[in-house]
Amino acid sequence: MAQPVRRFFNTTGPCDPDRHYMLPPAERLIGAQLHRYIRDQLYWVLHAPRQTGKTTFLQSWMREINASGEAVACYVTVEDCRGVDNRPEAMLKMYRSICLTAKIYELPVPELEDKSSESLLRVVLSRWAEMVAPKPLIVLFDETDCLAGDVLIDFLTQLRGGFATRGVGKYPVSISLVGVRDLKDYLFMAKGGVTPSRGSPFNIKSDSAVLGNFQKDDIARLFAQRTSETGQQISAEGLDYVYAQSMGQPWLVNSLFQRATMRVLDEDSSETVTIEHLQQAREQMIQARETHLDALATRLDDDRVRKIIETLMIGDADQFITQTDAFRYCLDLGLVSKEGGTPQVANPIYREVLARNITEGAQDAIPAPEWQWENTDGSLNMDALLKEFQQFWRENSEVWEDQRKQRDMYTEAFPHLLLQAFLQRVLNGGGRIAREYAAGRGRMDLAVEFKMKKYIIEVKLLRDNKSVETVKEQGLAQTQKYRDTIDSTAPAYLVLFDRRSESKKAPWDTRLTWAEEKGITVVGC
Repeated sequence: MAQPVRRFFNTTGPCDPDRHYMLPPAERLIGAQLHRYIRDQLYWVLHAPRQTGKTTFLQSWMREINASGEAVACYVTVEDCRGVDNRPEAMLKMYRSICLTAKIYELPVPELEDKSSESLLRVVLSRWAEMVAPKPLIVLFDETDCLAGDVLIDFLTQLRGGFATRGVGKYPVSISLVGVRDLKDYLFMAKGGVTPSRGSPFNIKSDSAVLGNFQKDDIARLFAQRTSETGQQISAEGLDYVYAQSMGQPWLVNSLFQRATMRVLDEDSSETVTIEHLQQAREQMIQARETHLDALATRLDDDRVRKIIETLMIGDADQFITQTDAFRYCLDLGLVSKEGGTPQVANPIYREVLARNITEGAQDAIPAPEWQWENTDGSLNMDALLKEFQQFWRENSEVWEDQRKQRDMYTEAFPHLLLQAFLQRVLNGGGRIAREYAAGRGRMDLAVEFKMKKYIIEVKLLRDNKSVETVKEQGLAQTQKYRDTIDSTAPAYLVLFDRRSESKKAPWDTRLTWAEEKGITVVGC
């Protein structure tokens, strides 16, 4: 007798409701009117960051359409065309992908004897529509962001060429193009930075829809499926933690749940999942450099990403930041968001991953600590740690910063990054660092947790346009406010880095200062 399939939280590939806990992805569509696309024979675009459920939605909607018997729908990926800049070669790959997926989903296969036509895509789609008649044909193209340059223009031109004749037996009545960015952004790049005109190759689209993240209630509903099947519960604090750390990003939610229920706890455990289990799951996920997180981290070398992330890290106020293509690119990747109108990294997990990745080289180059940074009771001696950092900064900062400048690697955020690398190297997995940074705040907030005790560190830069006293007073107020939100009894430190021009910088003998003001330790660097 076959054993029933045991469902789990999925982090690899599209979700299958028979094997995975999942919610209907169509619930998260923003700006889409699915019922109209078939009824009114419309072409449309869906864009969202990677691993938010686009493919899951497409395959789910395809099954739903085909089950209704009213139309024939097929999911087609054009990922094989990634990096292909030869138009005939790309069109041939698309043709083969169409035939392959038609076979997989047991649909009529539009094979052609002559594959030499310059309008191969248009010809095969017409042939396909003819074969499935008297039912209308719907084609769902995934990974369209793989296409670029002339291949993209040719692809869109052929779709547009058949649009006027679309109809049962003639051409697909509805086509969706799905990828990370909105279509106009790809056309902008394909046309060498020229804004698409109204006569662009895909001015026939009806909508540009977005697939949003989970809401708080969605996360609770998702885990409730496991509770219903296994009896395992999750604490209310645990659910709040998952939302706060992920901000509802679907892959992050599933990864936290999967690790908590299958690695931190045994998969057969009936023990309630708590915030402590989820914290362990979070650290495991980051340490393992899961593919999704690693893929995001590789974007840090992109000049557009570097510009935005560095601006957020140092807290600069830039009134035009959200109007740049660089910001829109990071937004489409899911790296950043606007919370209450403030640009920031999309969620705490991404903040942690990006900061760790940028500081990895520095962390590895910092010698293992040989001095005493723990108190006799095993607690963290933050005073000793930061005093040691002051000396490290004096001895190494100029040379290390020159190395970063030569590689153009986050030089503006260098003080923040080196301090974080130093802390991470010393704590070496024995503690946690929570990072807060966003544009316009003028500082970076760090909350260090070591053996259940918290320490608050505020980082500010002293520049030519403000006096030492003004920056310090602002920093003291900001540090106190941040401490009140974390733990009003926690030791707090304000670290001031002198980043003024060389003629205004204090000499090293007077630059490294240590003072207590308003219950906060002010550390001059």
